[in-house]
Amino acid sequence: MMRFLVYTLFFVFTLSLSSCARRVVVTQPASITIVKKLPKQYKVVRVKGKRYYFFNGKHYRKTRNGYVVVKV
Repeated sequence: MMRFLVYTLFFVFTLSLSSCARRVVVTQPASITIVKKLPKQYKVVRVKGKRYYFFNGKHYRKTRNGYVVVKV
């Protein structure tokens, strides 16, 4: 019984060393554009039930620090 336990632990340990992940790619986040105030000409739009502000071909989302440009 002890030999079976040792073999099982050895097998599990060797499997854990061989990972399926061969390469990890780390990318830098895209630059974030924050606008403190939107111009008066903005429009409020809803996309998939969420509220966005649209102006000059870009969608903005309201945050604590201002408005952030987002891709919709």
